[in-house]
Amino acid sequence: MSENHELSAAGGKRTSLLTFYRQVVAELRKVVWPTRPQVINYFYVVIVFVLIMMTFVAGLDYLLGKAIFEIFS
Repeated sequence: MSENHELSAAGGKRTSLLTFYRQVVAELRKVVWPTRPQVINYFYVVIVFVLIMMTFVAGLDYLLGKAIFEIFS
């Protein structure tokens, strides 16, 4: 019963290492890799989003900190 996670779903037999490697390579050939300009564009989008979120969280932290000090002072 403990070997169920090691068995392939199709036939109930373990997949050989060579077959597994071939399947991985075949799947990686199907991947549509982004172009260099797309990667650069995604990078900038992520950086801008992170900076916006950092500013938002820092602003909330500042405002809530001021409010707490006003309430308890």
